[in-house]
Amino acid sequence: MPDAVAQVASFAVDIVDFEAARAGLHAVREQVFIVEQGVPADIERDALDPLCRHVLARDAEGRPIGAGRLTPDHRIGRMAVLAQWRSRGVGEAMLQALVEEACRLGWHEVSLHAQVSALAFYSRHGFIPYGPRFSEAGIDHQSMRRRLDAATPVEGREAAQAALQGVIAGARRQLLIYSRELDPGLLDQSDAVSALRRFATGGGEVRVLLQDPATPQRALAPLLGLGQRLTTAFAFRAIEEPVDRDYPSAYAVNDRGGWYFRALGHRFEGECRMDDPARARQLHAIFDPVWERARPCSEYRALGI
Repeated sequence: MPDAVAQVASFAVDIVDFEAARAGLHAVREQVFIVEQGVPADIERDALDPLCRHVLARDAEGRPIGAGRLTPDHRIGRMAVLAQWRSRGVGEAMLQALVEEACRLGWHEVSLHAQVSALAFYSRHGFIPYGPRFSEAGIDHQSMRRRLDAATPVEGREAAQAALQGVIAGARRQLLIYSRELDPGLLDQSDAVSALRRFATGGGEVRVLLQDPATPQRALAPLLGLGQRLTTAFAFRAIEEPVDRDYPSAYAVNDRGGWYFRALGHRFEGECRMDDPARARQLHAIFDPVWERARPCSEYRALGI
């Protein structure tokens, strides 16, 4: 019998035996990859299938609606959800099931080849891009990875943007940001601003500590405009104490154990993890006393912040 690992609303997600579930797995993958995306059948079907751990999502009547797998080389692949079931949490549940299975197997890391159109989806779940983009079956892809027992390295702007997306998406009620000058190339990107808007309008609180509040004001940073419209959700404070201003790092940390830390705040390179409450508590402990000593950004009052 398959071992159930998730139950959400009107569908269930299970880790399944390949031979027993072959028909359902292939039915979903054929519809998504071969029919919709035009992937050749001889590429979609491969010799790895019998060697993989598979996940199958079924609707309330037991009909297959989603599929995915873990390969022997610790890669998540063949993630597919039928069109009528997308944006209903099926992909998230399957991905979580595969990550949990990888943890159960004692793996240290999982990777995947994400279609470029799905980068934001995987970023929200702690996967970080690395290396150049490439074409696979005629579709643009990006390698991504997530460490399961340690922080995932963040290298470069695209990886930094993915790490920030993961931290924001994982926040429940509060998000803390320690920044030099609202991080051009990171906090001013449309994806980040949109994610922060969704979090704030959903009842979240965002606290931002700045070492240099004047620079983002001169640059008309988009986050300041967002704070103007959502004054109860955003609070900005300026760091003035010399001992605090000497702090070289930057970070974002949420209230569910997710964080992205950069030892040098003017660079994108760092590390992140979405399930590390101990380190998140340490960053909260660094942030909170500085917040208390910092002054409200009165120069933003003209903006209504």
